[in-house]
Amino acid sequence: MKPRKASRLFSTRWRLLLPPAALLWNQFVYWGGAALAETRHHYQFSTALDRAIPLIPWTVCIYFGCYAFWALHYCLCAAVPLRARRFFTADFIAKGVCFVFFVGLPTTMARPDVQGLNVWESLVRALYILDAPVNLFPSIHCLNSWLCWASARDIPAFSHGYKAFALCAAVAVCVSTLTLRQHVLLDVAGGILLAEVCWRLAK
Repeated sequence: MKPRKASRLFSTRWRLLLPPAALLWNQFVYWGGAALAETRHHYQFSTALDRAIPLIPWTVCIYFGCYAFWALHYCLCAAVPLRARRFFTADFIAKGVCFVFFVGLPTTMARPDVQGLNVWESLVRALYILDAPVNLFPSIHCLNSWLCWASARDIPAFSHGYKAFALCAAVAVCVSTLTLRQHVLLDVAGGILLAEVCWRLAK
């Protein structure tokens, strides 16, 4: 892309459209991948170590809370041209790779039967209804959260306090995907690795 065209693309007006465009691309990848792979055999990558991780219902607040973290970070990155170029390039590439895996290597997993009546257990049951156990590898939850941390880590304009927050949030989200039985360890590792690779490619 020529410098002048790149400059126009990342002008203030166009950068405002990047977060909603990223959301639309994310939704297409998730729902489109699930639809295309619906009738295909789905693989399970769960191990004995995954099954030994306890179900911790209260971590559903972390799992749902990450959407606010993502919204904040995507908007912060869109606000500055140099952040926007690298971050959204990495995000769009990573989601494209996810789409290939979702269609070419469909995955699923067995979930526990949550019977409790407290608020956390009720929210976990709602999560299981809203989010089918498909499109697991790589984990988009872990990918998004780790990409936010990678960009916060490497962009000097972010404060040390925000960098620490982004790291804690990314780690907490990755752990919550396991303690809610939404993903297995391989899914988490795949999401983190993909985020790091795409962040470097986007440079």
